[in-house]
Amino acid sequence: MGKFAETARDHIRDTLAERLPRFVWETEHRIQRTPVDVVGHTDDHFVAVELEWRRADPVNNTAKLLYYVDEGKLAEYDQISVFQVFTGYYDLASGGISSKREIAEFVGDVAADSFSQVSFSPVTFGLEPPKRGGEWPDEWKSVAEETVEEIVRRV
Repeated sequence: MGKFAETARDHIRDTLAERLPRFVWETEHRIQRTPVDVVGHTDDHFVAVELEWRRADPVNNTAKLLYYVDEGKLAEYDQISVFQVFTGYYDLASGGISSKREIAEFVGDVAADSFSQVSFSPVTFGLEPPKRGGEWPDEWKSVAEETVEEIVRRV
């Protein structure tokens, strides 16, 4: 992760902590060997937020997380909410979204349909992140706030 991605991730975590204080929030929470970007948990509810900035295979994050659900690694939770946040990198110039995002969403939807305690929600982070070392968009904080609002509504 570059500096922009880390800063945005931490801002999302901190804002979620303000908006949903009943959860304990952290970044880079490990399930087995897999770090999840932002996690919130209570005694019975686990919230995972995967941030997809420019990843070539965003389906991998969703698949691994839901693989661990199947393996019973999150069995202590009655409810598991998975949010996959996609930046404008996954938008097509001609409109619509890339097949990489479509496939990741498909896997998330199938997994959520397969486990009664799991919900899956794709969320749009409404800007394309800068390449490493590039200028940060002025509106990044307001876009992060909109992203958090969407997550809060669905939790």
